[in-house]
Parts: sequence; C-alpha cells; structure tokens
Amino acid sequence: MQQEMKYIYTVYKHGSFSKAAEELFLTQPALSISVQKVEHELGLSLFNRDKKPLELTEAGKIYIQKIEQIQHLEEELSAQLNDLTDLKTGSLKIGGTHYFNAYILPPVLSAYKRKFPGIDLQLVEAGSWELINMIKENQIDLTFNCTPDPSDKLQRIPAFQDTILLSVPISFSVNRELAKFALTSEDILAHRFEEDDCPKVTLKPFVDTPFILLTPGNNLYRRSMTFFEEAQVTPQITLQVSQLVTSFHLSCSGIGATFISDWLMTNVHPEMCYYKIDSPHAIRHFDIVTSSKNYISKPQQAFIELFCSYYSNAYSNQSGHHSKY
Repeated sequence: MQQEMKYIYTVYKHGSFSKAAEELFLTQPALSISVQKVEHELGLSLFNRDKKPLELTEAGKIYIQKIEQIQHLEEELSAQLNDLTDLKTGSLKIGGTHYFNAYILPPVLSAYKRKFPGIDLQLVEAGSWELINMIKENQIDLTFNCTPDPSDKLQRIPAFQDTILLSVPISFSVNRELAKFALTSEDILAHRFEEDDCPKVTLKPFVDTPFILLTPGNNLYRRSMTFFEEAQVTPQITLQVSQLVTSFHLSCSGIGATFISDWLMTNVHPEMCYYKIDSPHAIRHFDIVTSSKNYISKPQQAFIELFCSYYSNAYSNQSGHHSKY
C-alpha cells in the first residue's frame, strides 16, 4: 500500500491528525501536507476538518473503502504466497470469547503450536457479536459462534457443542424439593446428564430463586430468557455480568443460581447442585466462522481440521470428553 494511503487511513482510524502523526512518528504539519497533496491531486477533500473527531466526506468514504479493498488483496496475496512454504511460515489470528479462550481452545492451540511452530499464532478476546464484526472487517481470520445469521453470508463450519446446565448453590431451599433431580459435580464430570434416563427440570420450581444472568447481547442471555418463557416464569435477577465464567464463580459463592456450560466443570464443587434443563435450547451448536470473501489459507484450514478432529474424538469417547482431555 502506498505511503500516502497509509497516512490517510491512519488519520481515518484516529479521527485526528495529531493522534495519527504520533502513531506514524511524523510531525502534524508534515502529515497534513501529505494528506493535502493527495486531496489536491484528487480535486476533492477527504476529511471534514470542521468536525471533531474528523469525519470523512463522501469522497473520503470511497477512498477509505478502496484502501480497505487493497489491504484485503495484499493480505490474501501474502497468505497465498505463505502457503507455498507448506505451513513453515504464515499467520493465524483467532477470535474467541473468554469462555472459549480459557476452556475450549487451550488444548487445540497447544497441539497446533507443536505441529506448526512456524505459524505466527495470535489470540483475540472479545464478545461474540464483536468477534463477528471483526470477521466482517477482516481483523481476525476465524472465530466461533452459535447464533447463525443467514444474512451475514459468512462461512460456517459445524465444529463443537456444549450443554447448558442450571447451577444452584446447595444452601438454597429449592434443592430440597428437587432432590431426586439434582446432580453433583461428580455427575457432571462423568457426563451423567447425557444419559437418556437423567431427570430434567423446567424453571417452574425456581420462580423465587435469585439468578445471576449474563448481560443482554450474550447468546446465553437469550437462551436463559427462553428457558424462563418456556416455564412461564419471570426471573428474579439479582445480578448481571458479561462473562459466563464470572457468573459461575459468583454462583459458587452463594449469590444466586446461574446457567453454565458443561465444559466449565473441571473440578469438584460440593457447594453446588446442578440440573439438566428440559429444553431443546439447552444444547448449543457452535460453528467455526470465517469470511465468505477471504481466501482460506493453509494455516486456517489446518486449524479447522485440528479443532474438528479434536472435539469429534472427544464426543466419541464413551467415558466422557473431560476425562479424556
């Protein structure tokens, strides 16, 4: 990409000549002169300088759009050339939520690093909706999502599933009424909830139970509200947080019941009871998501194959995936 394009794009990113000049290690007057030179050649202004932060003019919007197309072509060219090295070099930027990055990806990333040490592997952490936007803007190469949207035209590869369980502090009185339905953490680790004869509950008995829920925008928040709607229960929400792992730890401290993924259960928690939820929405199916426009590089393909193989083996292990991995 030409130097002037880089300058203009940096000004656009920051909405400020001074901040862009600082990133580019230029003086502000030198940067302004470079941008003005391009505007003079085009015969059009790219920025509305009366606005703070700077705003693009109509000509500026077209110019930035073309810069991003050039960036995409350069990245695709680099990926295809790197593929000629047969995975000895290259890069892969993966986006995941805190739950995925902490509980699902570590063993796969470890195996990937051992198998392809020359690949520059980067991990980005954000909310699932932010990660989808990053895919659309080519800021990451792939991510994981369980909320399909046919209108986004992204490529989706089925890759992973988890089960949503209800986690309730053992001190809560509702557990005494539901003793025959309750599961221990040992039951969860042994995957008792996957057995056909495992008892299930709706949320009807939990009408007076305080709940810790995720914040709106999270897939699990929407599923939680579906569980309540199916049972015709209005939840008693005592706290809302943005992270699944945080809600589980708060629940373990006795603050309220919450919804967890079975993959969060890595240790014994005698202070908690668990329940299998009687709803088809308790099973989440995750896809690996990539851009529909991008060339799928060999590093991407290799990761997708490794991830799908790893978790396919986990599910087929009759003794339970936690015990195997």
